[in-house]
Amino acid sequence: MKPKLMGVVNVTPDSFSDGGRYLDPTAAVGHGLELLGQGADLLDVGGESTRPGAEEVSADEEMGRVLPVIEGLAGTATVSIDTSKAEVARAALDAGASIVNDVTALRRDPAIGALCAERDAGLVLMHMQGDPRTMQEEPRYDDDVVDDVKAFLAERIEVATAAGVAEERIWLDPGIGFGKDLDHNLELLRRLGELRALGRPLVIGTSRKSFIGKIDGSPVERRLGGTIASSVLAAAEGAEVLRVHDVAEAAQALKVAGAILSPP
Repeated sequence: MKPKLMGVVNVTPDSFSDGGRYLDPTAAVGHGLELLGQGADLLDVGGESTRPGAEEVSADEEMGRVLPVIEGLAGTATVSIDTSKAEVARAALDAGASIVNDVTALRRDPAIGALCAERDAGLVLMHMQGDPRTMQEEPRYDDDVVDDVKAFLAERIEVATAAGVAEERIWLDPGIGFGKDLDHNLELLRRLGELRALGRPLVIGTSRKSFIGKIDGSPVERRLGGTIASSVLAAAEGAEVLRVHDVAEAAQALKVAGAILSPP
């Protein structure tokens, strides 16, 4: 059980868990380096919040936030750019990023597919019902949520490969907390094996998310325990990448769980 840890570097004033703390590029770079020291394998840099109800920012504003941070980290870390705009993704790849994490899975800006193909960049395709402004307004699924998410991701793989992206460069994210209620999130986490059948690495992000608070009533700053529990169980179910804010704690939890489950 050795998933990669994707450390979160939010360069935003309004992200749900750490908005504004790392808006200054120097602070954001320092935070990214700290996460690397704690055991992060790669860093996901984002300049536009995707929390429920979040408002869009312009491509120019987004680039102004993320490009100095990517430039400051790219020589040291593998960097992913969390964006759904091809213009931002292109500039980020120019600045040293090597992965595009698109929460819309090429639906907002299909040009990201051709860009990743051109640059031989990694591409994360995520499932989201609706958009950040509407996704938590009574999310519903016609069929079983896992079947629906699996079918969506399979279709987006086809779209990406048709654009020229090599299948081995694609990662999949079921989008925990993105257009799902508590039961949807729990069912997806229970049945990750069904999504692994798609044959691509799974990226799982449960860090500090509201479904944890819905279980025990905890505010965002007190969801570390729930994050660790859900992350370790996701890893045990085969998640290859865990997207987390608290890298040191996640790394320790994975080491202990690995030692228990895989004795010498």
